[in-house]
Amino acid sequence: MPPTTRYDRDTIVEAAFELAKEGGFSAISTRAVAKRLGCSVAPIYQNFATVDDLLAAVVERVRAMSGELLAAQTGPDPFENMGKASLAFARDYPALFREMALEPNDYVAPHELIEDAMAPVMAGDPALAGWSDAARRRLFLKMRVFQLGLSAMVANGHLPSWMDEKAVEELLMETGEEIAAGMMSTRKDEQE
Repeated sequence: MPPTTRYDRDTIVEAAFELAKEGGFSAISTRAVAKRLGCSVAPIYQNFATVDDLLAAVVERVRAMSGELLAAQTGPDPFENMGKASLAFARDYPALFREMALEPNDYVAPHELIEDAMAPVMAGDPALAGWSDAARRRLFLKMRVFQLGLSAMVANGHLPSWMDEKAVEELLMETGEEIAAGMMSTRKDEQE
């Protein structure tokens, strides 16, 4: 009799993650994961009480991967790093990006929580010294709207054919600088 193959939690999560990369979280089912692994559904239920528990583990895997993409960015500015990480996520994991960023879901923190986390970072930026909290938050929203739109274009293959990865990153940085400069100009005009 051949030895029994054991499927541990990490192996199951990785198989489910691969399914999600291809078709989003809706592609995850116990049968689909079992088929990917070449086993019955029993090992999945031995490690996860429900498919929702498995899905939660995959979401955590995606969050960890997103953190790794952010940590891999080496720019001097948190906006640059977040933007480039978002582009990398959209490029490398388009189905997951669409599901997490463009569909209503409980996987991504509400904008206010993300904004609250960024507020102290922005307050410590010398270029934003003297800006009110409301002005910094408005800048963050404008940057996020552009970054999300550009990332969605990357994930959906809607960029012009002449734009390579470097050109996309240059556009991200150029537009971010223009948004910030425009807000600085508006603030200067309001102060005069």
